[in-house]
Formats: sequence, C-alpha cells, structure tokens
Amino acid sequence: MSSPTNRRPARKAVIPVAGMGTRFLPATKAVPKELLPVVDRPALQYIVEESARAGLAEVLMVTGRGKAAIEDFFDRTPELEAALEKKGDQARIDAVAESTDVAQVHFVRQGEAKGLGHAVLQAASFVGDEPFAVLLGDDLIDARDLLLEQMLAVQAEHGGCVVALLDVGADNIDKYGCVAVDDAPQTGAGDADQVVAITGMVEKPKKEEAPSSLAIIGRYVLAPEIFDAIRSTPPGRGGEIQLTDAILALLEQGVPVHGVVFSGRRYDTGDKLDYLKAVVRLAVERDDLGPALRPWLRSFVGDLPPEGASQA
Repeated sequence: MSSPTNRRPARKAVIPVAGMGTRFLPATKAVPKELLPVVDRPALQYIVEESARAGLAEVLMVTGRGKAAIEDFFDRTPELEAALEKKGDQARIDAVAESTDVAQVHFVRQGEAKGLGHAVLQAASFVGDEPFAVLLGDDLIDARDLLLEQMLAVQAEHGGCVVALLDVGADNIDKYGCVAVDDAPQTGAGDADQVVAITGMVEKPKKEEAPSSLAIIGRYVLAPEIFDAIRSTPPGRGGEIQLTDAILALLEQGVPVHGVVFSGRRYDTGDKLDYLKAVVRLAVERDDLGPALRPWLRSFVGDLPPEGASQA
C-alpha cells in the first residue's frame, strides 16, 4: 500500500441504481424506485447533492434495464424550460435545472444483477487508480450532517477503506452486515462522529453471535484495490457478489478498514413505512411547507383514535 502522503484524494462517487424496487410495487413497475419523490425531489437527487457537497462532483450511476428515466431526469429538458420561461416561472426553471447542474453524471449498465460488489466493479474504468465513494440510495443523510466529508477525511488520513456504521442495537443486528472493532480509540480526521478500526465483518449474524451492534449502512469510501478484491470474490449470500466480502478480503490482506459511527439524522427510504416517515420528517423542516404542515400534523395526531380502537 502507498503511504498516506502519496495517496490521491477521492474525486468521484459511484451510485448503484440497478435494483428492481420490488418493495414498492406496483409503483415501481414503471417508475424506478430511485425517482420516487421525497417531498418534491427524487431520493436520488438528494444523494447526488450529498456527493457534490462533499467535493465529489463526478458521479457514475450503475443502472440496469428499465432505468432509462433516471438518465432522462439528469438530462436537460429545453422544451420544458422554454415553456416555463414563457410563463415567467423562474423558480421552477431553477428547480428543473438544478438536477442537471449539481454534478457531472455518467451512466453505465450493470448488464446482469449479480450483487452490490458486481455493480461497484462496473465503475473500475471510471474510477481508475484512486479512492472513491459509494452511496446507496436507500439511506438519505441530512445535509446538516457531514458524514461523507468525515469519511473522506478518515480515508485520506488512514488509507484503505472506510464504511459508515450505525448502532442498531443487538435485537436488530441480524438484519445487517455487522462489524467487529478494535477497542483502541482512533484519533484525527475530525471528531464529529466516533472513528473505529474494524477487525472483522459478518453478514446478518444471529443476535448471540454478533461481534457488536454496529451495522454497515449505505456509505463507503473505498481504495482502488477493491476492484481486484471483487474480481476474486466468489458469490456469497443469495448467489450474489457481496461488497462486504471483498472489503473483508482486503482487511485480511492487511489493508486498513475503518468505520465512522454515525450519530446524525438518517432517513431510510428502503421500505414503505420508513419512506413515509422520511417524507414527513423532511417536509416539516421545510420553510415553505413546515409552518402549515406542523399544526395540521398536531391536529391530525390529536384526532387519532387510541391504539387498537376501531377506525370505523
């Protein structure tokens, strides 16, 4: 491994968007789940904006069949902009152009859905020989919480790979990839969230076998060596090439792997209930919606019948 002082900084991000979105059927039969609105912007736009804020203005989206609408969304729409201009609607012109201007977005097809590791491997020629970030669309990180920025700083200091962690509690850890960590405190790279050295990883362990309650969530900063590790990684759970298996292989080769234990605001859009919660939580904090929505919510909640009572 090269020394930290000679290492190139991360400049690019990879966003896998080839999933079928089966949990949101029938809506996702014709609309990619990444374009489902969270208030008035697709979830995917929040992710691209997060990448750009962290200084990663070149983004590769790994798509699949049925995802052409994503490319259309990040393309210019001169006819729509012209129609809005005739109406003098500058606010909507700016909103439409924002998705195109926020970052330079590229696309590549995965071809065959063989897992997250395989999706990331499609970015090898785009990334080249430098670290890069991977952002998964089910996790929206509040713009006020600089998780990705801290992860990039940790990678710049320590090298290797960095993953985002969340303490989900022992009762929920069997739903996630879980890590074992070194008890020695890590220093440097800011102090917004705890930084830990990872010593092992296990996918969806039983509660009694889990090495910790720290789960991997959808943000990674990876060394370019990950591509060779993925190529050497056989299919794992579900017959798919797992990204965590490739990271674990690097760890076993002596490549440092660190985790940033996130303690900020995360909005999960991966299932229907949490998606609805995310929409409400983000909407109530908006200056244009919150003042009217908050009193309505208080009234609505106050009128709800007690738990278990009939809704008739």
